[in-house]
Amino acid sequence: MDEMRRAERREAARCPEKVEKIVRTCLYEGYLLWPYRRSALKNTKRWTFGGIFPRSCAATLGEPYRMRTQVPVDTEGRPAEAVEVTVRVRFLHVVDRGVVREGPGGPEAVDDLTVDGRRYLAWQEATERELCLPVTLGSVLSRPARAAVDVPAGTDREPIVDGAGRAVGALVRRWNALRGTVEIEAEPVGDGVYRLSVGIVNTTPCPLPDPTALGAREEACAYAFVSTHTVLHCVTGRFVSLIDPPERLRGAVESCENQGTWPVLVDDDASDVTVGEAAGTTDGGDGDGSSAHTVLSSPVTLYDFPEVAPESPGDLFDGTEIDRLLILSVLSMTEEEQREARACDPKAREILDRCAALGHDELLALHGTIREFRPLGEGA
Repeated sequence: MDEMRRAERREAARCPEKVEKIVRTCLYEGYLLWPYRRSALKNTKRWTFGGIFPRSCAATLGEPYRMRTQVPVDTEGRPAEAVEVTVRVRFLHVVDRGVVREGPGGPEAVDDLTVDGRRYLAWQEATERELCLPVTLGSVLSRPARAAVDVPAGTDREPIVDGAGRAVGALVRRWNALRGTVEIEAEPVGDGVYRLSVGIVNTTPCPLPDPTALGAREEACAYAFVSTHTVLHCVTGRFVSLIDPPERLRGAVESCENQGTWPVLVDDDASDVTVGEAAGTTDGGDGDGSSAHTVLSSPVTLYDFPEVAPESPGDLFDGTEIDRLLILSVLSMTEEEQREARACDPKAREILDRCAALGHDELLALHGTIREFRPLGEGA
């Protein structure tokens, strides 16, 4: 029995590949938009999704200081103490990237540096942060489980060398400390059904902003949890769809209140999915609803069981656009536009290189595909 429980814990801690692909796509939604240049107007206002700002300044900016996910869990007859849930909170941490040049008097900050034909620009990047919390439903019924978000401030220096191997400058990355709390609790809402709640609060110390200042929000983003997502995984129970619940669980679903996020079911294992009459629907046992072992709670509005098209050659940071059109737009950029994009962000450089390397068959596959053939029904 102990070995079985250990196996279940290992399974609960695993983030399935399909889930990871969806999570990363949503995590970087809007990170950097075509034409992937700093000078593009649409990239002057970044970090627009899923921001949780410091409690001390959120109201002044008109931004939230907390995010809450609530979703029902069906224990399928198991006691609450035997139902284990892994909660993963993931977000982006804004990083300021400065450029310094080695001058006669030592390093000096510059906005733009070109070395051997390669250009470097000062701007912002982001790094991923994650907090993983395994709990049992039974343990959070009487008292919430709390964990601290505690990311220390830091600095990283990446040397820039010329063709002769001499250090001529550096990229200097700096990030602020982040502080906050993740709270997990559960309460019964039916026979063997519990409402699981995950609350995230940002308590990072932050300079009070001037609400009339043009860039007040952008400055505060350096103290925010950006593009915050929560992934819930439960091997020994099933989460109930908030979009298409079984009739017997509609009351449990209606009691859920989500703030700043939209929980949807994710197909984490194709072998564990029973396909219903509607595409992407899993039979939760009642024949009229959906359930799954994994939930993605995202600030990006999705339907249950989202998927990244297998034809997609990689992330373009804009899920609302058509890959084919974006890739053709990238390929049509002038050399000067491409140089600026490459200088702005390593991820932009990766997109340009990936698009340039696509072959004829890969580009052709983006024009469309047929997933399945079905007979026409009566009256169609």
